[in-house]
Order: sequence, then C-alpha cells, then structure tokens
Amino acid sequence: MNPAALYILEKPEPFRSILLHLQATVETVIPEAELLYKWRLPCFYIENNPFCFLNFSKNYVDLVFWHGAHLTQHTEFLISEGRKHMKSLHYKTLEEIDQQILKEVLLEAHSLRDRKYYK
Repeated sequence: MNPAALYILEKPEPFRSILLHLQATVETVIPEAELLYKWRLPCFYIENNPFCFLNFSKNYVDLVFWHGAHLTQHTEFLISEGRKHMKSLHYKTLEEIDQQILKEVLLEAHSLRDRKYYK
C-alpha cells in the first residue's frame, strides 16, 4: 500500500475522516497534484515541486502550504505558529472545514506555486 495512504488510514477518527476529506479536496481542486510520502508525511507535489502537506498532531490536522508566506486570502484562518514561510489550516473536526475557504486557499496557493520559497 502507498505509504501516504497508509499514514492517513492508520490515524484515529475523527482525524482520519478529516485527512481523507482534505486529500479528496486537494485532488479534486488541483488535479495535477500528486500525493507522495516525504518526511514521513503525505505531501502533494506539482511538477516535482512541493505544494502542500498533511500533518496529524495530537488533537488536530494541519494542511500546510509550502508557499504560505505569499498567501493573502483568508489570512484570519491561516496559522503560522513560528514558521517563517509556511502557513496552515488547522482542523479538529470535519464540521470545522469550510469548503469554500479551503477551495479558495488551494486555488490561491496553486497560483503562487512558481514563486520563490522566500518572500
């Protein structure tokens, strides 16, 4: 089995459902994104470049954007937690996911994918 898929399927509920929902959304909104397993995490790559990755912590799931420093939409929902360049969306429950915000952040991140990592 694909290690990225195994990572997701081994997580407890409700986090497994959140991870599966985020995976499906990324793959639907950004069809060219390829799910790989890097740094022991499920990572989405576009044309061999990192785009975003999924991370499970003790009580939430993170969708982390590689070029997060460049994101300007929905910044009130984006968390940087001491990171200089990456920003993420945190989810503790499936119901917390606002599909419209998620889609808009994904599309903005996709439009910024060719920018330099450093702002």
